[in-house]
Amino acid sequence: MAVEPQQNATFYQYKLIKKWNITRLWFWTYLLLPVIALAAEMYFFSWESIGFWVLSFPLVLWIQFVISRSVLIMTVNHLRKKWRFQFQYPWIGYLPDQHMSYSTFRRVLLHTTWIGLCFTAVLFMWLPVSFSVSLVVWHVWLCLPRLLILLRLFRQRKDGMVKLNKDDVSYYIS
Repeated sequence: MAVEPQQNATFYQYKLIKKWNITRLWFWTYLLLPVIALAAEMYFFSWESIGFWVLSFPLVLWIQFVISRSVLIMTVNHLRKKWRFQFQYPWIGYLPDQHMSYSTFRRVLLHTTWIGLCFTAVLFMWLPVSFSVSLVVWHVWLCLPRLLILLRLFRQRKDGMVKLNKDDVSYYIS
């Protein structure tokens, strides 16, 4: 029994509005930022900063995961399965692995950025200064590419879809 494709198929039509390629210059500049920050931290504090630097990276990833996952659970529970840990540069952390609505992406990113910074500000009182600076630098470094996406999409329609690829970022509307 043959099934007609028009009756049972779902066709999604998205129109590509913006696409930003990740250039080699941006790639190397972004990759060089943590090295410069570590050198500055070692110069201003001490060589012990290396240990705090290494320890703070997985801690920041975990903090961002908890915040992002909590925001997704509280707002749009069914979208949790579309997010996963990614370790492909420059998309490191808990991110969508397919098309995601721009409003959800923006909400999760802004909550993650601000709550993460507030959390490190609270920890600043109990942690050594070098460790606190490492937490802030890693947090900002991980959020920076996503914040640049928000800046580029500032004047675009808010009902679009964002797709993070290895070499580019695409913004679609339906």
